[in-house]
Amino acid sequence: MLLQLLVGTLVSVINIGLHALVTVLAVAIARRAGLQPTRRPRLHLMGVMIATAVVLMISHAFEVLVWAAAYLGLRAVAADSDILYFAFVNYTTLGYGDITPVPEWRLIGPMTAMNGVLLFGWSAAILFEVLRKTLEHLGITEVHGYRSPEA
Repeated sequence: MLLQLLVGTLVSVINIGLHALVTVLAVAIARRAGLQPTRRPRLHLMGVMIATAVVLMISHAFEVLVWAAAYLGLRAVAADSDILYFAFVNYTTLGYGDITPVPEWRLIGPMTAMNGVLLFGWSAAILFEVLRKTLEHLGITEVHGYRSPEA
């Protein structure tokens, strides 16, 4: 059990580092794009948010690949299993249960899910901050009937 926890922690730390790197890049790109002058602020805002979300989704896909590589290296699932699918199901906490790990690696699925939940929450926080900063820069105080408290 200790080995499972150590390996799960190591893979999680690798993914946290990857997500930190993507966060720095996404925030820098969003900041640069968000500060550009525009005559269509709402369209500009949509573009910044879409770009940020796509970058974060690509990051999550790479993080799933890291887990899949770990599963493959550990032989954590039966040889005839779809390892990438298994990694996605665990990382997203979907948990179909149609593929299960071999008994000696049964904690690897929950470790993957814990990592995915953490990183999805982190991505939501990034999206919210990019939205807030872009709205602030563009001087948009009302979006679809919602008026910001600063207005």
